[in-house]
Amino acid sequence: MKQRDLVRRIREAAAGAGLSYETGHGGSHDWLSVDGKKVAFPRHSEINELTARGILKFFEDKFGKDWWK
Repeated sequence: MKQRDLVRRIREAAAGAGLSYETGHGGSHDWLSVDGKKVAFPRHSEINELTARGILKFFEDKFGKDWWK
C-alpha cells in the first residue's frame, strides 16, 4: 500500500468521525496521531501490506471494528 494512501485513509476516517488528527516526522519513521493515539510507520513510499493492515487495525478502538474494510 502506498504511504500516502494509508495516511489519506486514516485522515479521512478521523475527519468523518470528528476526531483530531496530527502527523509528524522522526528519524527514519513518520508518526500519526488520532485523538491522542499515536503510531509510527516507516518512511517509505510503499508500505508492506501486513504493516499497513496492522496500522489500520491499531485504530479500531477509534473508528470501530474492521473500519478499513
